[in-house]
Amino acid sequence: MSQDVYAMETQVDEFAFSEKSVRRGFIRKVYAVLSTQLVITFSIVAVFVLVPEVQTFAVENMVVFWVAIGITLAIVIALSCGGNLRRKTPHNYIALFLFTLCEGYLIGSAAATFEAKDVLTAVGATIVVTIGLTLFAFQTKWDFTLLNGMLYTTLLMLIFFGIMAAIMQSRVLYTLYACIGALLFCFYIVFDTQLMLGGNHKLTISPEEYIFAALNLYLDVVNLFMYLLLIFGGGRD
Repeated sequence: MSQDVYAMETQVDEFAFSEKSVRRGFIRKVYAVLSTQLVITFSIVAVFVLVPEVQTFAVENMVVFWVAIGITLAIVIALSCGGNLRRKTPHNYIALFLFTLCEGYLIGSAAATFEAKDVLTAVGATIVVTIGLTLFAFQTKWDFTLLNGMLYTTLLMLIFFGIMAAIMQSRVLYTLYACIGALLFCFYIVFDTQLMLGGNHKLTISPEEYIFAALNLYLDVVNLFMYLLLIFGGGRD
């Protein structure tokens, strides 16, 4: 009887070890993909900010901007709703790479309307905040995956608040909108990181969904960057 119990305990330990190994590999893959996306994106942003000819091209060819928006939305919907697409290699990598290029173009076009020093400040702040929040998410005992509904509701409220701020043309509302947006995506970074970690968190994401996990974190980081840019910069007159 004792031998049977020992064998069962050994199998449980081996399963737990195997699960942890798979989860660690999943996390490494997600951050490898995410890092590549961010390098590509911020490289494109740097080109837009530092090369006047690229800025001129973007202004004179707005059709490229709208095509990039269309492709971005289409790929996000396809990756979010199409489980087979985001799990099938190399189709998932190709879709994510195309999405990153289009998103980089959109963010670069927006960043080009700000001073270079403000863009650099926002990039630096984004890196520091993201690293800090990631470390916090890894070690904290608080389960932020419980906030799923609240974060989604806040995001909807933020969208309506942004529309109101744009209509009223109030500098105070504009700044408040940017601060709330930055704070919200700070929470989203912690939330999506804990989804990836698994363990004792209420919600978790399958190790097969590394593309989807990288996409979520990428959108969190670039949105945080844009809101910080609004806070630090303000458009040129």
